[in-house]
Amino acid sequence: MSDLNGFLPPYTASGRSAIVPDMPWFYSGTLLTVEYRTDPANVRAILPPELNLASEDPGAVAFIWADWQSCSTGGAELLDPARSQYLEAFVVVRCEYQGVTYSRCVLIWVTTDFAIGRGWYQGYPKKLGSVYVTRAYNRGKAAPRVEAGGTFGASLAAYDHRLATAKVTLREPSATNGFVNGHPMVHHRVMPSLQPGAGMSFSQIVTMGGVDADLGTPWVGDAELSLADSPWDEPASLLPVDEIIGGYYREVGVTFAGGTLLDDFSQPI
Repeated sequence: MSDLNGFLPPYTASGRSAIVPDMPWFYSGTLLTVEYRTDPANVRAILPPELNLASEDPGAVAFIWADWQSCSTGGAELLDPARSQYLEAFVVVRCEYQGVTYSRCVLIWVTTDFAIGRGWYQGYPKKLGSVYVTRAYNRGKAAPRVEAGGTFGASLAAYDHRLATAKVTLREPSATNGFVNGHPMVHHRVMPSLQPGAGMSFSQIVTMGGVDADLGTPWVGDAELSLADSPWDEPASLLPVDEIIGGYYREVGVTFAGGTLLDDFSQPI
């Protein structure tokens, strides 16, 4: 009998069918970010009990649209763009764990299955969605420039229901790309037991961040953001917009090569 190989299922003798190849994973793309404030009680309600609200500006939220091209070692996916390109829209809050401030992704929608596979492995709560964001190009009249007055739109839908719409008009270069998504991530990697009522057979708290960051100049501008619920998603109810802080645009490159285990609460099967 041959050995079965692959980083994540499905496992085969060659390992070629795995939904995700082995780490490290490399990313190049752009981030369009709208930061806003909601009632801190809304953030508290979406955090598990072992995480605390951030000490400063606990109601701050970032809604981010990312346009990614990604690959594993060797870059074979880049010659098969359907396997390397995807978009995602995700919602980040800040929190504290054991006295350290972290960023945490609490909602996220992506456009491909391999992005979901990587995300569940990392602890991101990824779901499939329809995601669009205006792209910048330096030629022609069909794209904004990354300059003062450049205007970008973004949308998110899932199961044919529109969930979010954003508009960002750039004003000037910025010292940062905002502050909500500026910390290492803290995530829960969980899987309920196959036996009903037996709790979590897999339950870990992990932290992670990118390495080899290659970051472009961030731009800040004015932003608009509207959220809506559907029968299957609830961003407007969970984290409603009380006050817009600002919008940001940045080109980014980063590598993911693993994280750090903070706590393990897994139960024996």
